[in-house]
Amino acid sequence: MNDRYSKMSEMMAGTATGKAHHIEARPLVLCVEDEDDLRGDLVEELEEAGYSALEAGDGEKAMALLATVRPDLILCDVNMPLRNGYDVLHAIRNTRPDLADVPFVLLTALAEANEIADGKRAGADDYLVKPVDFELMLATIDARLRQVSRMRTKTVGELDKIRHAMTNLKTQQIRNTFDSTVRILDFLALGIVLLDRHEGVVFANRAARALTGPDDGLVISRTMKAPLARPSRELKRVLSATIEASMAGNDQVSCLALPRPSGCRDLLLLACPLIDGGPLLDPDFREGPAIAVFISDPEHRPHVREEILSGLFDLTPTEAQIALALATGQRPDEVAASFGVSPTTTAFHMRNLFRKTHTSRQADLIALVLAGPMALTFD
Repeated sequence: MNDRYSKMSEMMAGTATGKAHHIEARPLVLCVEDEDDLRGDLVEELEEAGYSALEAGDGEKAMALLATVRPDLILCDVNMPLRNGYDVLHAIRNTRPDLADVPFVLLTALAEANEIADGKRAGADDYLVKPVDFELMLATIDARLRQVSRMRTKTVGELDKIRHAMTNLKTQQIRNTFDSTVRILDFLALGIVLLDRHEGVVFANRAARALTGPDDGLVISRTMKAPLARPSRELKRVLSATIEASMAGNDQVSCLALPRPSGCRDLLLLACPLIDGGPLLDPDFREGPAIAVFISDPEHRPHVREEILSGLFDLTPTEAQIALALATGQRPDEVAASFGVSPTTTAFHMRNLFRKTHTSRQADLIALVLAGPMALTFD
């Protein structure tokens, strides 16, 4: 899909590489070791070498930490109480696809070949033998992080080449791409409407048309409007502002809840620009789609998988679960009760959700959660 129409995806999920976790100036290493003195020495060596270090005294604590943070590398002892290193490794490789590219280095007092082979087969990326040679440890960590960085850089480069090639397609090719794209959009469960710079409807998929009508609070004909005066004015304001942002090449996501005369829960709308410069600003395309509007019906929400949501917005499992709970209509206090946590903990996770999804209100967050999986579908 060319840049013009993939903009819908980028607004929801970043570019195809936007979720890649680039290694920062101070990569975070999770150090899991039950021996307090050794764990202290490991953390000290890591911090002196320029890393940030997070420590856990056993496998259970490590898994609890991984529900809230994402390290750049995990350094884990094999023999520990409650949950040993192999258990931690197995849990991560089988239940945490979002950590698939995080190197896992095992620490063991056994240097037997079969021990090392078992670890490799279980998904370990490397092995360090006790007593730990700190110089070797730091060299191993550095090598593993550089390897991950090279892989990500290569992926970014390849995707950039693809985008560049798509940008240089001829006019007719771009229009053909759009024709095939809108046919695909007809099979999606989420309502999608494309509007030009005059607020005229260029395309509305089947789901959008099925959701609209006087009783549903939204009418789609040549334009989009609400049957009630006040919601209609608010809708026009949102559409006009988003089109203005699109024509200026600015990113602006706007959300709106439209009341429904039928008494059903409000329709949730999310509008985002499609035009972002380059050939899309060619006069030949000025009458094409300028913005996309995503429409969600709270009464019939599409199923959103937790792992997809985590991957789109770089959420921890707990954050993804809370986002999905909010998207089903639960209030924060109800979320706290259902998860068995305090309101303060729920508020902490919601702050993280707002930060990662670049939203500031619960309504905006819900709309983005519901639209996000559709962006992944046709990207």
